[in-house]
Amino acid sequence: MDFKRITEKDSNYNNLEVKSILELLENIHTEDLIAVKAVSNSLPQIKNLISKLENKLKNNGRLFYIGAGTSGRLGVLDASECPPTFGTDPEKVVGVIAGGNKALSKSIENAEDDGDQGWEDLNKYNIGSKDFVIGITASGTTTYVVEAIKKCVENNISTGCITSNPNSPVANHCDFPIEINVGPEFLTGSSRMKSGTAQKLILNMITTVSMIRLGRVKGNKMIDMQLTNKKLNERAVKILMGELGVDKKKASDLLSKHKSVRTVLNNFNEK
Repeated sequence: MDFKRITEKDSNYNNLEVKSILELLENIHTEDLIAVKAVSNSLPQIKNLISKLENKLKNNGRLFYIGAGTSGRLGVLDASECPPTFGTDPEKVVGVIAGGNKALSKSIENAEDDGDQGWEDLNKYNIGSKDFVIGITASGTTTYVVEAIKKCVENNISTGCITSNPNSPVANHCDFPIEINVGPEFLTGSSRMKSGTAQKLILNMITTVSMIRLGRVKGNKMIDMQLTNKKLNERAVKILMGELGVDKKKASDLLSKHKSVRTVLNNFNEK
């Protein structure tokens, strides 16, 4: 199959500046639904990647996302949510973005075109064969990502990718490609839209399913979440009330003593 830059094709819509607000919203929403369907079509690829990743994480490996621009920011976002949601070590899931932390809020000129920097950025974490690297690039051609993935493969590091252009360079060089054909963007070439939406959905799947498989969830509850605010403390109390059959005061007292839902459950079940 030939490589075609679907993400650069002209939008299915034109004369946007003369459309009403409602028309624009309806058109964007129609395209968003296409992105969701594209993710559905890629579930077998996502499953294959997670199956390999699960084994790596269970054996003290780490997950790294690497990307540039919107793709990089989404990787950093997903990684940063893992410690508060699942109680993981901040180094367990890491987001690496071209241009470094400054690129999270400001575009860094030419950062995505640096073919050596991606591998250098990964090496700051002493990356090795126990780890797993996922390149995120809608185009599938971002030099920063593609060259980093190549170096990972050369060093026996398992790799995956999320791209919106099937048969792209990044997909052809990684072990577990996830190719999501979302079609042309609503704004021609603006991959922050459908491609970004699909990427976020897949990232949610990757970490959520992996953490469930690693035992970070009981039933449907986040028993390892970090209790960093009032809302989360109240949620933890409700979980304990439901799991242990105790009243609110007892649940609150247990949480105050043991500091986490998992620790309370472990101590309660041992008695």
